[in-house]
Amino acid sequence: MNDNLLYLTLAIAVMAAVTFLTRVLPFVVLYKVAHHPLLEHLGRYLPPMVMVLLLVYSFKNDIAWSADFLPELGCLTLVAALHLAFRQALVSIVGGTAVYMALVQMGLG
Repeated sequence: MNDNLLYLTLAIAVMAAVTFLTRVLPFVVLYKVAHHPLLEHLGRYLPPMVMVLLLVYSFKNDIAWSADFLPELGCLTLVAALHLAFRQALVSIVGGTAVYMALVQMGLG
């Protein structure tokens, strides 16, 4: 029993250390080039590009104008409207997700 507890404790400690290092290492190594124009460009444009890729991937199998697609299209429109109104990503994501989950629970999604 003691060997198992020691093994689990060591395994958790190693995983915690590795997780911490993978989070801290980029900041420690790249602090001198933090304001490099390439990194600033990527920081500005990469998140929207990733979101567009996720959107395309999510809707790749849906027929754009079928009745099954209307809840998704409505929630996508809601997310865009919320983001334009409030300029807060969290509000947009939570609002769109909540409405979509409500539609799914009601059998409309």
